[in-house]
Amino acid sequence: MAETVWSTDTGEAVYRSRDPVRNLRLRVHLQRITSSNFLHYQPATQSGKDLIDLGTFKPHPTASGHRPDEDEEEEVVIGWQEKLFSQFEVDLYQNEAACQSPLDYQYRQEILKLENSGGRKNQRIFTYTDSDRYTNLEEHCQKMTTAASEVPSFLVERMANVRRRRQDRRGMEGGILKSRIVTWEPSEEFVRNNHVINTPLQTMYIMADLGPYGKLGYKTYEHVLCTLKVDSNGVITVKPDFTGLKGPYRIETDGEKQELWKYTIHNVSSLAQPEEEERERRVFKDLYGRHKEYLSSLVGTDFEMTAPGALRLFVNGEVVSAQGYEYDNLYVHFFVELPTSNWSSPALQQLSGVTQTCATKSLGMDKVAYFSYPFTFEALFLHEDESADALPEWPVLYCKVLSLDFWQRYRVEGYGAVVLPATPGLSWSQAPSGKECGVCWTVWKDSASRVPFTMC
Repeated sequence: MAETVWSTDTGEAVYRSRDPVRNLRLRVHLQRITSSNFLHYQPATQSGKDLIDLGTFKPHPTASGHRPDEDEEEEVVIGWQEKLFSQFEVDLYQNEAACQSPLDYQYRQEILKLENSGGRKNQRIFTYTDSDRYTNLEEHCQKMTTAASEVPSFLVERMANVRRRRQDRRGMEGGILKSRIVTWEPSEEFVRNNHVINTPLQTMYIMADLGPYGKLGYKTYEHVLCTLKVDSNGVITVKPDFTGLKGPYRIETDGEKQELWKYTIHNVSSLAQPEEEERERRVFKDLYGRHKEYLSSLVGTDFEMTAPGALRLFVNGEVVSAQGYEYDNLYVHFFVELPTSNWSSPALQQLSGVTQTCATKSLGMDKVAYFSYPFTFEALFLHEDESADALPEWPVLYCKVLSLDFWQRYRVEGYGAVVLPATPGLSWSQAPSGKECGVCWTVWKDSASRVPFTMC
């Protein structure tokens, strides 16, 4: 028995291309094999011979002297969004009354030019482009299964009206685009456009008119040979896939006289020459180099990596207020002590500071001076013991509250010390007399892994 040469896998294939889709070229070959009489014809098997192979079978000449496949075989090379008119469209658009849109009138003019120049070159193979009505109707009426009694689900009904096309930006109120944060009464179109992934794409259908010879131009005989979809990311979806090394696809028509057709789809796009590939490679290399330089310029050259095996401490603090002191016109003098020689700070780093002089205001029974004085510093600790239990001795902040009297004399009102906290928050330095000075902390730590995080 001869092996089956038909390709039964009619699923879609997905490709990605960086080249412009306008360079895509397909060669479609269509041929009528035989009628249903030959489908059921099985000659008696003989010793050492196989049955007839329908994939390569060619019928014998008829009594009139011509073979049917000479009139029913066609091969066309089609480009992306190239319009090939069918016999139905030729008959339709020749009547000016059938034209309703500017595209219809454009097709009418093109058909009239074709008729004046000798007629169209294609006979059975034609195309529907992204702008044709068939594309719109096909997207609205797509079925998920092959069952005749399919009941569309809720998702199918919602997706049926989604037109994945490039939406033109239209100005509102004098051309000024205004966005509303909250839409109190959203329409169904608004919900569809904002709650469904809407990647812009273009669609093209390669069709065939499989009507009997001499009776072309009937919609009932139209069949889809191939569907092409290209989105804005360069993804090309082909259904069915290019024939390649597989056998041809088959179409068996319905009706009283069943016909068997086979067709192939080949990608015949022009390949880039080695010189063009090298030039394109240089262009992309230059583009990526410029983009890398641009990103480097955004980061800058001041970014410094932490040395391996070191702990880096960043402290952002604020001297907030002081209260409970006897005199007015207060200010705070503070400095940070790094406890051991393992701690260090940058050469230009100042580990001390003086706030501005602040007059007090009454708050209940106390007088409060609000400084709101920010300060920041960083320190580096080199590990001697890299074990997890070895914690360094932490820096200490010393602060002193002073006042300035009428005679420009400085008086020490209070002093205290506090270990820098390991967590962000509010700390109080309390003097021996019970007076307080508030300091607010924000602390970051950078370990040897060079991953900064908030200490907690």
